[in-house]
Amino acid sequence: MTDRALYVVRAGALTSVQDEGRHGHAHLGVPRSGALDLPASRLANRLVGNAIGAAVLETTLNGCAVRPRCAVTVAVTGAPCPVTLDGRPVAWGAPVRVPPGAVVEVGAATHGVRSYLAFAGGITVEPVLGSRSTDLLSGLGPPLLRDGAALPLGSPAPAYPHVDEAPAPGVPRELVLRVCPGPRADWFAADATAVLAAGHYRVSSASNRIGLRTEGPALRRAVEGELPSEGMVLGAVQVPPDGRPVVFLADHPTTGGYPVIGVVPEPDLAAAAQAAPGTPLRFAPVGRP
Repeated sequence: MTDRALYVVRAGALTSVQDEGRHGHAHLGVPRSGALDLPASRLANRLVGNAIGAAVLETTLNGCAVRPRCAVTVAVTGAPCPVTLDGRPVAWGAPVRVPPGAVVEVGAATHGVRSYLAFAGGITVEPVLGSRSTDLLSGLGPPLLRDGAALPLGSPAPAYPHVDEAPAPGVPRELVLRVCPGPRADWFAADATAVLAAGHYRVSSASNRIGLRTEGPALRRAVEGELPSEGMVLGAVQVPPDGRPVVFLADHPTTGGYPVIGVVPEPDLAAAAQAAPGTPLRFAPVGRP
């Protein structure tokens, strides 16, 4: 291992390597994966001078701590959280210069769910099918971070425009997701769309990178029986037998057998990535895009 590497001091509850994901492999049963909050991961890369596709660390709720072996510029975005360097507070949402051997700690999210830690040069684990992302469903990519693990870092850009800080959208207190009609909307009772729109839903604690699960009114089906497995897209709102909608996120399966009542447009999914369990959720049906 060269000096351009970092060691994991505290892995956190669920910290993974993520980039823009694996595109174009759904026919092989491989999900897209990638950062759930892409605007946040892209901003972190921008702050340290990386291309938007560089791999970063995605933390979940309680952050992580790492010790780079080399001097490196880092930035933390996404869910607001305390950031320290050898125990001293440093900036969130801005580039921070880290000397060799210092410990960078991303603390617990004060609100929101997922924070992003970028390093100048990016994390350069071996790509799998063109991506360095960890995929929880298929198991592709590097494993989840564990204490004591080492990750290689790439070389930073020789020069880039300096950015002190950049604006970022806040974490939603109420999650509003637009929903376009889905391919199996006719499998549901006539009032299902109205129930979906009027329902007082909340984000379930069972949510993960595969899907955002909900608590709230059940949607009744008009067509019973089994549906042959068919292709699933990012943002699909699938309705399992309990009637509670599930919004598919980046690690979602590429096929499924439960009917899809609608599809959430991709731009809305970054907010879904930051919705903590218990967050009020409202679906807003719209016409086809």
